[in-house]
Amino acid sequence: MLFLILFVLVLAREAMADVSSNPNSASDTLTLDGIRDSLIRQENSIVYSLIERARFPLNRQIYLQNNASIPGFSGSLVEFIVRETEAIQAKAGRYENPEENPFFPESLPLPLVLNPHKYPKDLHPSGASINMNKAIWEFYFNKFLPLLVADGDDGNYAATAASDLACLQTLSRRIHCGKYVAEVKFRDAPKEYETPIRSKERDTLMKLLTFEAVEEMVKKRVERKAMVFGQEVTLNNTNEGGKHSIDPSLASRLYSEWVMPLTKEVEVEYLLCRLE
Repeated sequence: MLFLILFVLVLAREAMADVSSNPNSASDTLTLDGIRDSLIRQENSIVYSLIERARFPLNRQIYLQNNASIPGFSGSLVEFIVRETEAIQAKAGRYENPEENPFFPESLPLPLVLNPHKYPKDLHPSGASINMNKAIWEFYFNKFLPLLVADGDDGNYAATAASDLACLQTLSRRIHCGKYVAEVKFRDAPKEYETPIRSKERDTLMKLLTFEAVEEMVKKRVERKAMVFGQEVTLNNTNEGGKHSIDPSLASRLYSEWVMPLTKEVEVEYLLCRLE
């Protein structure tokens, strides 16, 4: 339990620190280049969280409903840890930051921070509440995780769930940055977006938001990062046998099949609310 509390406090502190250095955190620097730099840094966080999760086997026991043996709680152990962690971080003010989106927003306590940070209101109020975390939860546990880790059980349930939480939060932050991307693109060319927004033309908006060349570059960069960050380093500076902590191509697939499509879905949903 002490490990879990310390882990939660570290995550909350890192979340607060990230805000102060994030180019999205001030209206006068809300630019596409600034957001792009932030997204590139977030690639590092995502890759490192995947490497950490890959240390453990699947440990499927923590995902079974009614298997947590916690009085008054009927969900899985991983759900319990995510809910409890979010509650603690909410008290510290994490979700006052519009870049952060909880997975279980319905039961969060009010923040207890006496002097909360005043975040700029860069997002349109109607789109700021968009939350794609149910979709993130579904693809991460049901589709991606079985590809990332080997089947098996080593009994490290708390550490495994904490690693899952780190993956979920980094993915959520990256995907919901689509709100900021959409806001900047709308500000840069409002007339281009107003007609399809008013007529609810989702396909047209999706085409306006899609740049295949950029997406290919992102996938290659993420794969390269997974290759470099996850290699086994030796004293003679060689990667013996080409061993890596995770399959680099899996990082590219994560972005191709889930991260980028969901980010664009966030952008479309945000734009559809932008004129309200």
